[in-house]
Amino acid sequence: MQSGAESVVVLDFETTGLSPDNGDRAIEIGAVRLQNGIITERFQQLMDPGRRISPFIEDYTGITNAMLADAAPVSTVMADFADFIGDDNLVAHNASFDKRFLDAELARISRSYPGAFACSLLVSRRLYQDSPDHKLGTLVRWKNIAGEGNFHRALYDAEMTAYLWLAMLEDIREQSRLSDVPFDLVTQLSKTAKKSVGSFFSRW
Repeated sequence: MQSGAESVVVLDFETTGLSPDNGDRAIEIGAVRLQNGIITERFQQLMDPGRRISPFIEDYTGITNAMLADAAPVSTVMADFADFIGDDNLVAHNASFDKRFLDAELARISRSYPGAFACSLLVSRRLYQDSPDHKLGTLVRWKNIAGEGNFHRALYDAEMTAYLWLAMLEDIREQSRLSDVPFDLVTQLSKTAKKSVGSFFSRW
């Protein structure tokens, strides 16, 4: 398992709703693999949740029932995605949402992953306390990250999260004066009180 924060899998789910505990299912997974700060692989698949999705979700994501009718079952796609993850650590924006769906869908097929999970949303709240908010689109604009695509499609969101993650790592390097940022540092930062961020970096 890679312990550096620049070698991770960054992922994003589109889903039928907000919670797998309420029976919601994944309908698209998008992910990129970062190795030493460079995107080396991409993974994107639609998946058939076994039922129709609501007009709201169709409008929100641009994913239609017709598109999902030809997609592979969730179980097939998630088995492939578990293979894609391998031993890498994971990153998502608002990771609690994506982790719930990843855990729920992998549990259905008796698969798991050994890596740790970091949340770029929580990290951004510590690093960018002057940002108007900490939505992915807002932060991408605030950090002047270039991109062409549509938010709320999984692969584009994963790519933009990856670029945001790399921008945050650069800012962490400047504040910590570390040349290589450990993944553990970033996860600890995400749990640090906002007022204590300055002193946090002095400890590394």
